[in-house]
Amino acid sequence: MSAEGHDHGHDHEHEHHHKDTFITKYIFSIDHKMIAKQYLITGIIMGVIGVGMSMLFRMQLAWPEQSFKIFNILLGDKFAPNGVMANDIYLALVTIHGTIMVFFVLTAGLSGTFSNLLIPLQIGARDMASGFMNMISYWLFFLSSVIMISSLFVEAGPASAGWTIYPPLSALPQAIPGSGMGMTLWLISMAIFIASSLMGSLNYVVTVINLRTKGMSMTRLPLTIWAFFVTAIIGIVSFPVLLSAALLLIFDRSFGTSFFLSDIYIAGEVLHYQGGSPVLFEHLFWFLGHPEVYIVLLPALGITSEVIATNSRKPIFGYRAMIMSILAIAFLSTIVWGHHMFISGMNPFLGSVFTFTTLLIAIPSAVKAFNYITTLWKGNLQLNPAMLFSIGLVSTFITGGLTGIILGDSTLDINVHDTYFVVAHFHLVMGISALYGMFAGIYHWFPKMFGRMLNKNLGYVHFWVTAICAYGVFFPMHFIGLAGLPRRYYTNTNFPLFDDLQNVNVLITTFALIGGAFQLVFLYNFFSSIFYGKRAVQNPWKSNTLEWTAPVEHMHGNWPGEIPEVHRWPYDYSNPAHDEDFVPQNVPMKEGEEVLHH
Repeated sequence: MSAEGHDHGHDHEHEHHHKDTFITKYIFSIDHKMIAKQYLITGIIMGVIGVGMSMLFRMQLAWPEQSFKIFNILLGDKFAPNGVMANDIYLALVTIHGTIMVFFVLTAGLSGTFSNLLIPLQIGARDMASGFMNMISYWLFFLSSVIMISSLFVEAGPASAGWTIYPPLSALPQAIPGSGMGMTLWLISMAIFIASSLMGSLNYVVTVINLRTKGMSMTRLPLTIWAFFVTAIIGIVSFPVLLSAALLLIFDRSFGTSFFLSDIYIAGEVLHYQGGSPVLFEHLFWFLGHPEVYIVLLPALGITSEVIATNSRKPIFGYRAMIMSILAIAFLSTIVWGHHMFISGMNPFLGSVFTFTTLLIAIPSAVKAFNYITTLWKGNLQLNPAMLFSIGLVSTFITGGLTGIILGDSTLDINVHDTYFVVAHFHLVMGISALYGMFAGIYHWFPKMFGRMLNKNLGYVHFWVTAICAYGVFFPMHFIGLAGLPRRYYTNTNFPLFDDLQNVNVLITTFALIGGAFQLVFLYNFFSSIFYGKRAVQNPWKSNTLEWTAPVEHMHGNWPGEIPEVHRWPYDYSNPAHDEDFVPQNVPMKEGEEVLHH
C-alpha cells in the first residue's frame, strides 16, 4: 500500500472514530464484523423459535391426542382447545420449522455470519467490496424474518403446505386454513430473503476476486474462503429460480393465472383453471432446493477444514483435492434436483439420469471425508469444543451421506420416499452436520468476534449431550421409515399397522426434548461470555490465517497500519524448518525453505 493510501486510511480511521453513534455502530453498521454479529444473533433467535416448534410437534407425535397445558399457552384455544393440538396447526408447525431452520438459521447463520466475518479478514481486505450493500442485505434478511414470524399470528394460521409449499395446497387460498394470508406472508418473506441472499452473495464473490492482499493467490486462500466463495456462486445461480417460482405462485393465488394449476375441484365446485402443472413448480423449487443443501453444507465443511487443520497441528491433507471437491460438489448439486421427484410420475429414463448424477456426488463428498480423517490421523489433537463439533460433523456427514445412496436410487427411493427415512437422512446430512459446523465456527471465532473466550467446560457439556441426542433422535427414524411410517401425519393412531412403532416415537421425542433443553447451556455460555468471558489473546488457537494478525479490539479497517502481505499457504503447521509448530501466512519465506503444498 502506498504511503499516501496509508495516510488516507488513517484519516478515514480517525474520522470514523469520532462520528460513530450508537445507531451507526450497532444498528446501521457497514462494518463487516458488526454485520456478522447481527446475522449470528438474529440466526440464533430464529433457531430458538424453530427448535421450539419441533419440540411441540414431537410431543404431539409421541403422545397424540393428549392434553398439554403448554400447547394451550403457546398455541391458544383455537389451535389447542383444552391443550390438545389441532391437526391444522401441526402441519403449520412442521412447515414453519422447516423454513426457519433451512433458510433463516443455517443459510444466514453460516453464510451470513461467517462469510461476512472471515472473507475480508482472511484475504487481507479492509472491508467488503460494498459495505452499504452488505448492510442492506442484513436488513432485508431481518425484514424477511419479521414477516415470517408475523405469519404465525394470522387468524387462519401460518402457511401449512410443508416447507416445500407444493401447489395446489399453496396455490388455492381456499384449500385449507393454512393456505390463506399465512401463505401469502410466507411467499413475501421468501422473496425478500432471496433478494437479501443475492446481494450478500454478489458482495462475497466480488470481494474474494478483487480485494485479496498482496501475495494472496487463489491457491493460498484458506479452504473456508473457497467454501464461502463457491457457496455464493451457487446462490447466485439457483436462488433466482426460487424467486420466479414464488412470484408465479403469487400470480396464481392473487391474479387468476394458471401456471401451476390444472383441472381442479374443491367441495364439488369446478374451478376455472387449466393448462398449468404442479410438477413445474416442483422443478423450479428443487432447482434451488437441492443446491440449497450445499449452500448450507459447504460453509460448514469449509469451517471444519480450518478447525481440523488448526487443532491437529498439521497441514490439511490434499489441499488441491479439497478445492476440486468443493467445485465438483457445486457443479453436481445443480444437476441432481430430480431425485426429489422420483414419485411424481417422472419418465423412468429421466429418473435413471438423475440417479446417475446423484450417485456421482458421493465421490467428491467421500474425498472430503477421507481428507478430514487423514488430517486427523496421527495429528497432535487439541480436543477443544470447536474440534469436537468438527469431528462430529465428519461423523454425521458420513452416516447421513450413506443413506443418501439409497434415496438417490429411483427404484429404492420410491419405497421410502414419503416416510421418516427421508426425514432421518436429510436431518443428519444437512441439518445436524450444518449445525455442528456452525457451532464449531462459533467456538473457534468467538474470540475474534467478541474479544472474549467461551467457557470450555460448558462447551464440552453442550457437545456431548447434543451429539448423543442428535443420534438418539435421527438414528431410530431410519427404522420407523423402513417400517413404512409416513411423514407429515399428525398422529399415527388411526392405523393399527403402526401401533408397534409408537414406543419408538416416544424414545425419539425424549431425546429431542433433552437435546433441545441442553441448547440452553449454549445460549447461556454465548450471551454471558460476550460480557463476562475471559479476555481473549490475539491468537488463542495459534492459527496461521490472517484474521489472527488483526488486533483484538475491533476497528473499521481491520488493521491499524498496512495490510499484512502473504508469503505462504495457510496450513504451515509443524513445519520442520521452523521452531514453532505454526507459521502465520504473513511470515516471509526463509532462504532455501520449500513451498510445501505445490
